[in-house]
Amino acid sequence: MTEKTTGASYAAAGVDIEAGDRAVELMKEWVKKTQRPEVLGGLGGFAGLFDASALKRYERPLLASATDGVGTKVDIARQLGVYDTIGHDLVAMVMDDIVVCGAEPLFMTDYICVGKVHPERVAAIVKGIAEGCVLAGCALVGGETAEHPGLLGPDDFDVAGAGTGVVEYDRLLGADRIRTGDAVIAMASSGLHSNGYSLVRHVLFERAKMSLDQHVEELGRTLGEELLEPTKIYSLDCMALTRTAEVHAYSHITGGGLAANLARVIPDHLHATVDRSTWAPGAIFDLVGRAGQVEQLELEKTLNMGVGMMAVVPQESVDVALTALADRGVDAWVAGEILDRGDHTEGATMTGSYAS
Repeated sequence: MTEKTTGASYAAAGVDIEAGDRAVELMKEWVKKTQRPEVLGGLGGFAGLFDASALKRYERPLLASATDGVGTKVDIARQLGVYDTIGHDLVAMVMDDIVVCGAEPLFMTDYICVGKVHPERVAAIVKGIAEGCVLAGCALVGGETAEHPGLLGPDDFDVAGAGTGVVEYDRLLGADRIRTGDAVIAMASSGLHSNGYSLVRHVLFERAKMSLDQHVEELGRTLGEELLEPTKIYSLDCMALTRTAEVHAYSHITGGGLAANLARVIPDHLHATVDRSTWAPGAIFDLVGRAGQVEQLELEKTLNMGVGMMAVVPQESVDVALTALADRGVDAWVAGEILDRGDHTEGATMTGSYAS
């Protein structure tokens, strides 16, 4: 008598459709919290719907789009088993890129890739994304959870997202508006944000042999708590500032560091200088530098050094801008100015030494 064999199945290959359905049910309540009046339908469709007739109030609407992830910071979340903050990072990385041109964030979609679907874990990730969308003023209109057994371990995951915003053509911010004498206003970061974690992990874990549960005196908390601090979301702050004061440009300080990102919005005939003495970077930046003997220029081209967003404004708008940001609880200060290019070959440079 021949032994009966069992046919192959999706479940046998490692994909659990029922777990995926359970994850969707768990995340629905969080997604609902992000809804704007322009959003039609709910989760479960093939596409998210946004009523574009809302854009009729614009004379010449420009759609702004961006996509990003959060890099190897996801490994910190995995190791700590904390999944409801990494979504804040994702929204910040996407929507704060969009607001740089003066655009209002409208909606976002996410992509979560896992080795194995743990419904509660996926729902916690989406909860964080939804909370981030509320902080950015945008809707979460859909997403995808993909299970990749064999490519990712059972506890491994990654997240990415894409967003869309809108800005009136004649209110588009950027290099064309910047003038000699403009002030550069820095807005404090909440820490490392979501860039440079490959360097940070190499330095702190491989070279310094530190652990995530280790209490670090200068940080005032464990290393894991510091490294998982959510990225600050500036979208609504920047929109409010644009309505209150004249703003010529914003620069989101992400991968590449402060000078390189600021240079992206500086016209070819001008130059930005940023005075390090106007602020003191947080303790985590000094810790990474000391633990890895990382040179200052290497730190500055990798990490945000305590500045998450910059605004370029005319001198006459400085006081109004600083007051508006302070009223919203944003720590901000004048960190530099715009000069004629002269002999400078780069769009932005750092000067002086950091305050102690």
